[in-house]
Amino acid sequence: MTADETTITAYPDGPLIVRGAVIYRNEAGEEIRQPRRTVALCRCGVSAIKPWCDGTHKLIGFTTTPELPGE
Repeated sequence: MTADETTITAYPDGPLIVRGAVIYRNEAGEEIRQPRRTVALCRCGVSAIKPWCDGTHKLIGFTTTPELPGE
């Protein structure tokens, strides 16, 4: 990864890790200030600090593995 490159990595059963310069916006299009260059974005939908991850996915047993029919 170069200094000006941005990457998004989906962690199994966890958040999206965003590394690099990104402009985050809310539903109204307003910029969300984020001074860090690496952040964790919530995928479980239960974080108390959305859009950021607070680790709640571990408590609720969030999984990114799809359930197979009949399970």
